[in-house]
Amino acid sequence: MDPRIFKAYDVRGIVPEQLNPAVAARIAGGVKNATGGQTFVVGHDVRLHSRGLVEAMIEALVSAGADVIDLGLCGTEEVYFWTGYENADGGLMVTASHNPAEYNGVKFVGKAAAPLSQDGMDAVRDWAASEAPLPVSANKGQVRSPQRPTAYIDRLMDFASLEGIRPLHVVLNAGNGCAGPVIEALAERMPSQVRLSLMHGEPDGTFPNGIPNPLLPDRRQATTDAVRELGADFGVAFDGDFDRCFFFDGEGRFVEGYYIVGLLAQAILGRSAPGTPIVYDNRMTWATEAAIAAAGGRAVVSRTGHVFLKRALREHGAAYGGEMSAHHYFHAFYSCDSGMIPWLLIAQLVGEGDRSLSEHVASAQAAFPCSGEINFRLDNTAVALARVEAAFAGTGQREDIDGVSYSFADWRFNVRLSNTEPLLRLNVETRGDPALLSEKTDELRALIEGV
Repeated sequence: MDPRIFKAYDVRGIVPEQLNPAVAARIAGGVKNATGGQTFVVGHDVRLHSRGLVEAMIEALVSAGADVIDLGLCGTEEVYFWTGYENADGGLMVTASHNPAEYNGVKFVGKAAAPLSQDGMDAVRDWAASEAPLPVSANKGQVRSPQRPTAYIDRLMDFASLEGIRPLHVVLNAGNGCAGPVIEALAERMPSQVRLSLMHGEPDGTFPNGIPNPLLPDRRQATTDAVRELGADFGVAFDGDFDRCFFFDGEGRFVEGYYIVGLLAQAILGRSAPGTPIVYDNRMTWATEAAIAAAGGRAVVSRTGHVFLKRALREHGAAYGGEMSAHHYFHAFYSCDSGMIPWLLIAQLVGEGDRSLSEHVASAQAAFPCSGEINFRLDNTAVALARVEAAFAGTGQREDIDGVSYSFADWRFNVRLSNTEPLLRLNVETRGDPALLSEKTDELRALIEGV
């Protein structure tokens, strides 16, 4: 096994050279060894090779004497939910999320959906890469389904009160990933005045409409067109394993995930006690901090990445955590991320008043214009990062949370290495100054590219 497939908090590799059934079995054996657990939840996304990897994991776990709750085709958040709900010892989700089709991977959670510690991840990696034989028990484990199949949909519906809202029409683009069946199940529970229009809802690992990654501008047009053609109030697009959701306003315009974090923070704080903690990642922060302050919450900044956000939520007892990359975490969802809960909350928020989604985010967009995340695929990302550090050393206010961040009176930036891809990522924001945003973004782009 190539240990390089273990990233900061999950596994990503090319199939079959780096990730195949034999490697998947080793990973499952590593999880069993590291946790000492007896019950595990497993699931997989729609990729054509995902089921084969899961079956190898199940065989390894059952042979070791562990019981397995097999969810089959599902979203990552379903593994998280059922691991927590069943109080299982660990969860393994086979997915490469938005990566190209030749990739696959594994996401992990530990006991009751808590994130694995760094020591735990290292133990999984080291055992999987060792020559230790896969454990075999005289008493094989059992494979079963969840004991109460409706519990997941019930929990989603508990987050939003939609009965009394005005008529609302929402377009949901599943991108031929795993979201379609869940949206269909939620549609059956919607009140009569809420209309859901599902696009590309059939799970299909060949991705006939392209890899679902709405962070890429060229993957957004279908949702934009559908919102406009159907006259919907807003649209939502999902990535393949729907742990992220992306919003489009009633004109079909993409809404940066940065502004959704502040909006959801205010929605959650509206039903929480004063001073309730809200967690957010450090890439762009000013708009989120302003939203939390206005709603009477307590701001807690975190390093980027689902493991770090989950730890922060649990450590601080936070009600909600958000990343500008469209990961949203909820205390009442085992402090895990969900791609379904956010759009249900936004539907309630928009439906309770007469303001559109675009009107809800307009003030934050004007007060804190941002670049959105700009990705650089370079021959040497470390050298580019060092150039940025050297250029800004001794200026502004340095933040040492994740990557290189500097704050000035009227602008701020973060540059960091991706935890899952060979990319350098740039984010820039200003205090109400689009011209300065353009100037500083161009300056940093040239610095990173070595121009």
